[in-house]
Amino acid sequence: QVQLVESGGELVQPGGSLRLACAASGLTFKKYPMGWFRQAPGKERAFVAGIGRRGDSPFYADSVRGRFTISRDDTGNTAYLQMNNLLPEDTAVYYCAARSYYSDDHSPASYDVWGRGTQVTVSS
Repeated sequence: QVQLVESGGELVQPGGSLRLACAASGLTFKKYPMGWFRQAPGKERAFVAGIGRRGDSPFYADSVRGRFTISRDDTGNTAYLQMNNLLPEDTAVYYCAARSYYSDDHSPASYDVWGRGTQVTVSS
């Protein structure tokens, strides 16, 4: 059974940092490009960051570029999202996702497997 499980979300003050993790099982992790998305209340799910196989081609949404870093550990079957200088508008449920091939299309529809999400709240 293919499964993605996110962790690391919590309440943090503006300007703070968090690292999210996405543990994968049931798939050959190194073969799958990975992505992070987020969904705030009342809004559609939005792309945050993506990464190819072997850590190739990291790509970011404009709103997080320079603050967030996506990475992967193929030995540990885990993807990460390091988030620095967090802002209140970063508050959302964060989801990781996997897909079978890398594409310049970073829409949610281009991803095949999803986790259940982890809540990130940025507030003083």
